[in-house]
Amino acid sequence: MSPQHEVSNQVRRHRRQLDGMTQQELADRVGVTRQTILSIERGRYNPSVGLALRLAETFGVTVEALFEIDRRETPPAAGPA
Repeated sequence: MSPQHEVSNQVRRHRRQLDGMTQQELADRVGVTRQTILSIERGRYNPSVGLALRLAETFGVTVEALFEIDRRETPPAAGPA
């Protein structure tokens, strides 16, 4: 079995706690598009280290408070029989 690493995040929760900040407002603060924020919140995109640091700084939390690696064991891929 090989480990598969999924990253979960708390960006949406922290954004909403800042007086209902919109995705566009957050995007403007950290220098990305609203679509990037949407993709991060939905788990479709993992941000660069620099962007993760800017997000954490915006929320006043650590990167670890925003992002967590979920480690799961996955079965080996089936090969030809």
